[in-house]
Amino acid sequence: MNTEGEAGAPATGEEPQSAGQRCGLVAIVGKPNVGKSTLLNALVGQKISITSRKAQTTRHRITGVRTEGDTQFVFVDTPGFQTKHSSALNRSLNKTVTGVIGDVDVVLFVVEAGSFTLADAKVLALLKPGIPAILVANKLDMVHRREELAPWLRDMQQRHAFTEFMPLSAKQPKDIARLLEVCAKYLPAQPWWYSEDELTDRSERFMAGEMIREKLFRLTGDELPYTSTVVVDKFEEEPSPKFKRMVRIAATIVVERDNHKAMIIGEGGEKLKRIGTEARQELEQLFDAKVYLQMFVKVRSGWADDESRVRSFGYE
Repeated sequence: MNTEGEAGAPATGEEPQSAGQRCGLVAIVGKPNVGKSTLLNALVGQKISITSRKAQTTRHRITGVRTEGDTQFVFVDTPGFQTKHSSALNRSLNKTVTGVIGDVDVVLFVVEAGSFTLADAKVLALLKPGIPAILVANKLDMVHRREELAPWLRDMQQRHAFTEFMPLSAKQPKDIARLLEVCAKYLPAQPWWYSEDELTDRSERFMAGEMIREKLFRLTGDELPYTSTVVVDKFEEEPSPKFKRMVRIAATIVVERDNHKAMIIGEGGEKLKRIGTEARQELEQLFDAKVYLQMFVKVRSGWADDESRVRSFGYE
């Protein structure tokens, strides 16, 4: 895992060997909760983007790297494009989406197989002419009558000049392998941007905040507004005679109301303890380290509508 950097530039000052290499940017776009983060994790081969049933779980541009043979795929997972609310947070998220779409080699436009809504249409309208777009009809395993997909695919082709159609399930390794083969055709011949074993350009500190936020959303269900966020106050690696690697993390969960705080803490602190335990266990696996995690919950009323506070919490 690398320190944070910009996709599109080599991760180090060294010029990699370029003979026969291909490398390029692949944007993953779609409306909220359509399976983009699950798809990214499957394409990379390891979990780097958080998932939950709650719409708008992804809030940042997450770059995932997969190197197969001579080809390096640099996938960019984006927040779901928001059309319902116009808070400072949502304006920031939408800016991230529109900024990514125009600067890639190929776009994966993700929709639920057999479905096309107004929210899908608003994302589709953002696609730029001249950039190849692949229609990824996700959640194919949920379609019971496959014969109904043919007229739907014809209708989708009329909506946009997609270069490829890929009905798939992100849970099926064969489907993911097929999608990688298709994407490879659109990547230019150029040196890799990252070393072969790198998975993401995001820092471990960033990943810690994301994993805590995932457990927060998964364990509180639909009652907790998605405007709740996590700020990592401390991320320090310490020497340890007992463990080959030890990391100490302090994080604050920020909510907008006192009743949200009570919901997260739970009776006798049990809910907060479970969030912390599940996040710590996943971080230990991700970092291959012993993790000590300390968490706090604070109320910051109206933060999602305050542009300066949105920026201070790490949103662009």
